[in-house]
Amino acid sequence: MRLLLCLIFLVFVFNFASSTVHFQDTFDNDWESRWVVSNWHKDDGKSGKLVHTAGKWFGDESQKGIQTSEDARFYAASAKFPTISNKGKDLVLQYTVKNEQKVDCGGSYIKLLPSKLDQSAFDGESEYAIMFGPDVCGASKRIHVILNYKGKNHLIKKEINKVETDQLTHQYTLVISPDNTYKVLVDNKEIQTGNLAEDWELLPPKEIKDPKQSKPVDWVDVKEIDDPEDVKPAGHDDIPASIVDPEAVKPEDWNEEDDGEWEAPTIANPEYKGEWKAKKIANPEYKGEWVHPLISNPEYAEDNELYLFNDLGAIGFELWQVKSGSIFNNMIVTDSIEEAKEFSEKTFVANQESEKKMFDDLEAAKAEEKKKADEKLAAEKAAEKAAEEAEEEEAEEVAEEDLVKTDDKKEETKKSTKKVDHDEL
Repeated sequence: MRLLLCLIFLVFVFNFASSTVHFQDTFDNDWESRWVVSNWHKDDGKSGKLVHTAGKWFGDESQKGIQTSEDARFYAASAKFPTISNKGKDLVLQYTVKNEQKVDCGGSYIKLLPSKLDQSAFDGESEYAIMFGPDVCGASKRIHVILNYKGKNHLIKKEINKVETDQLTHQYTLVISPDNTYKVLVDNKEIQTGNLAEDWELLPPKEIKDPKQSKPVDWVDVKEIDDPEDVKPAGHDDIPASIVDPEAVKPEDWNEEDDGEWEAPTIANPEYKGEWKAKKIANPEYKGEWVHPLISNPEYAEDNELYLFNDLGAIGFELWQVKSGSIFNNMIVTDSIEEAKEFSEKTFVANQESEKKMFDDLEAAKAEEKKKADEKLAAEKAAEKAAEEAEEEEAEEVAEEDLVKTDDKKEETKKSTKKVDHDEL
């Protein structure tokens, strides 16, 4: 048993030691020496600027990525690595992205590209081998996995909807294996597996309808027919659909000279049975649904190397973002799942909890600040209302005093008038 464990350990060590990391980037301060920003849309001013930052919240401020910084802009950047083929080996593509902007419409996917890529002209029309990652626009949220096979791009047939839409960093991993299988992982959790031949339409169908065959002219595929013994009842068609309302009475004030001849309104006839239709019976001639015979597709050829990409030499992303704020980081292209996991532990996993805590603390502080601002605003409005009420009350008191003074003056005038009248008498 101990010997078996030792052998397993040695195999693991050998496999790990023989693995190759084709590309790896954590975007240090020298990232611009490796990455080329495309000239795409620079001439019309719609090219967005990439900034080097850890963002507003992070697990480690020293671990910076590159962030889209301008809304409603196109972004395209790429980096090259020595040309590789994944023949006979796993191909692992992994990266992280943090959407600080609460993305509602925009992609955050990356591409593996051929070595011949013209980096300065890299755009949405540039040939690529693999496109992988999340894309969100309104209610549509999916993880793209698009493979180029014989010059044509093929979108995965399955809907992979496990797209993280919060504002934290998430890791996306694609593994393509030599047995023509694949795996998609999000935050190191497997969310989709399958077979390349089954989940993409890379190959033509094995069988097609025989072009020399067609449904016989005498083939009966009508399941039911009218019962020939069913006869329409006598007088069925004599029953009208509507009749004169027997309860209708001409209004007493109806004037035929002015209103014309009065006609009683009609109502639906309760005796009307509608258009007569014969009962249906099973068709004794029915042969069932005709099935078109199939033949082998002469264009079909089995391909045991659907997984194979013989010319991979660049990685990049080209995006349109309505709202900017996506931070790309921790990219790796390797032939080892173990190597990708180890890289993930050092870069992504190590910072998950601390990043979330910082984010939660900032959100709590923001909520507390909003609460205080709301309370302050409410207090200011209450003070304004109290001041307005005090002014209104003071104005009412002044008005009341003026009224009293006016009444007093009137009384004095009245008394003075009476005195004058008395003196004159």
